[in-house]
Amino acid sequence: MHILIVGFNHKTAPVELREKLSFSTDRLQMALRNLRDMKSILECVIVSTCNRMELYVVCDQLHTGEYYSKSFLESWFRIPKEEFTDYLYVKQNQEAVRHLFTVVCGLDSLVLGETQILGQVKSAFLTAQSAGTTGTIFNMLFRQAVTLGKRVHSETEIGQNAVSVSYAAVELGKQMFDTFADKTVMLIGAGKMSELTAKHFYSTGATRVLVLNRTFARAEEVAARFKGEARPWEELGKCLQEADIVVSSTGSSRPILTPELVEPVLRYRRSPLFLIDIAVPRDIDPAVHQLDQVFLYDIDDLHGIVDANMSLREQEAEKVRVWIGEETDEFGEWLNTLGVVPLISALRDKALGVQEETMARIERKLPDLTEQQKRVLRKQTKSIVNQLLRDPIVRIKELAASSGKEEALDMFVHLFALEGQIKAKEQEKEKQEVSVDMKQPAFVSGKAFIRS
Repeated sequence: MHILIVGFNHKTAPVELREKLSFSTDRLQMALRNLRDMKSILECVIVSTCNRMELYVVCDQLHTGEYYSKSFLESWFRIPKEEFTDYLYVKQNQEAVRHLFTVVCGLDSLVLGETQILGQVKSAFLTAQSAGTTGTIFNMLFRQAVTLGKRVHSETEIGQNAVSVSYAAVELGKQMFDTFADKTVMLIGAGKMSELTAKHFYSTGATRVLVLNRTFARAEEVAARFKGEARPWEELGKCLQEADIVVSSTGSSRPILTPELVEPVLRYRRSPLFLIDIAVPRDIDPAVHQLDQVFLYDIDDLHGIVDANMSLREQEAEKVRVWIGEETDEFGEWLNTLGVVPLISALRDKALGVQEETMARIERKLPDLTEQQKRVLRKQTKSIVNQLLRDPIVRIKELAASSGKEEALDMFVHLFALEGQIKAKEQEKEKQEVSVDMKQPAFVSGKAFIRS
């Protein structure tokens, strides 16, 4: 069996295409079942976010798995393949496993080290489980991926340092104030950047937001999002008396806050005034920084913090990449030995069957044995069986990881004459799982488990 990823992300596809090929939450389970019903596909998970769409599938053949994954996208979205195929990437087996681990750790995200994708992948996996489209391989792979993602965010600082201008302003604020719980944030201008900065302060605990804008209706609109207060532009000086943190981002060609405006305000204040100027050209005259108890930061200061923090994240990412390599190898080892599990089980069943038959003959020939003697004999004969099986089991696991694994597993079945045990297990499985999709691989031979 093979692991395959067919998809695109923010680096390979424009937003117009990402919007068209986005799965809605309410129809995701239906989409998963439709994908799993495609020829060659045995298991599947769909990860669909604003920045990526990826089909994760287990298939019996790589070529047909890729073909029918693309056919599914064409059918589901009713868009000709020609419109999206050039934007898709295809990753196979070990490369696919490494990619998933890279994604959950936030190393393939628009913002390096972001944590949101971990929750999105976990949710996608749980949805696929609920839809019945995962099996042995993806249950193991996605659990291992989620565990790795959690480890990365708990044992490294890759997501701890601000790498956006708006959040860098909050980091600066934390150097000034122990808490934002009793602080007033004031927006001068109601553009996207100042709004986003205010959002970060608000989510970090700021309880009061004042919004001033030349267009009062726009000020009211933004204030409503933070349960704040819209104020007329004419009250700029008065609001400066009330504010602890001022975020300014207007389209003015001249400074809005000058020393002449700010200095009189300071007489009515008892706490420092924290000014963040994210406008270009600048809204706040640099000379304001010279006033007592005034701390002014402009867009270059914020970019400096972002660049330093991004460098720290890159250092942490190198550590994470080592972990990803180790986890990829570990999963590969597990996958290689997956094919021998039913064979080892069949060998044990056969050997223990011989042991039980032998014990039955002994008891018939020696009817006077006590229960204690029988227990001793059972224990000793089972010990002989286990010792005889130990080396063959170790060797077949080693061979399962070699280049000639298919032939090795088939030879193992032949040498120990396990065809009967495997067939019996197959029949037992069919009886117990009548409702299971018949596309799942049966215990027919070693090859059903170790194709790669």
